[in-house]
Amino acid sequence: MTIFPPDPDLDALRLELARLRAARGWSYDELAARSGLARRTVIEIEQGRTVGTLKTWHALAHALDARLDELFSKLCRGHDLPGRSEG
Repeated sequence: MTIFPPDPDLDALRLELARLRAARGWSYDELAARSGLARRTVIEIEQGRTVGTLKTWHALAHALDARLDELFSKLCRGHDLPGRSEG
């Protein structure tokens, strides 16, 4: 029997990005400037057109002064985080 991991909730991750940006009152341009990413990249990630790379999320986390593990924990919305399920 093969057990597959649950699908990550990419919508929850991008919505958290949007929430954090909005909470700071930042435009796409501001987040792009602070993260060193292109404005288009920030928009495409936040609007769900692309997922982004780990390096991209690392830059966003630093710009937002947010912990990467807390951002990525949003991927597990609706199911147990890895290592926390009872088996």
